[in-house]
Amino acid sequence: MPTPKKGPRLASSPAHERLMLANMATSLFQNGRIVTTLPKAKRLRPLAERLITFAKRGDLHSRRRVMRVIRNKSVVHVLFTQIAEQMEQREGGYTRIVKIAPRKGDNAPAAIIELVTEPVSKKQAVVKEAEAAAKSAETEAPAAEAPVEAPAETAAEATEAPAEQAE
Repeated sequence: MPTPKKGPRLASSPAHERLMLANMATSLFQNGRIVTTLPKAKRLRPLAERLITFAKRGDLHSRRRVMRVIRNKSVVHVLFTQIAEQMEQREGGYTRIVKIAPRKGDNAPAAIIELVTEPVSKKQAVVKEAEAAAKSAETEAPAAEAPVEAPAETAAEATEAPAEQAE
């Protein structure tokens, strides 16, 4: 049996791993956070973020692609209506993994994976506004420079004209 390309499998077969990740994604979208092992949380993060990106698009094709993974229609509805609406201003980083104490029974590294529900920080919004202002200033700068250069040329012509008259 070939080994997967992105690290060791979490379960006995690829199909079992796919189903396990789908169940964890369903639980994540239902509850907002789940406690699991660190390797499982790290494997769940890209899947969950991809599903949220589909939900942000909101069209029928995206809904059907999400339904391939998450079979519960009520969870898909919550994902497309509530979670996608919360993540509208965010450009990525929809989930957060927090390491916690190892699990009691087998000492496995445990983690909490949760949805980031806080609004985007004001600092990032200010930086985006500054970038937009800089871009608009760059586009307006060539238009503003043209009139500035024209008087300089006329001033140069004016200094040349008396010099020609003097000769």
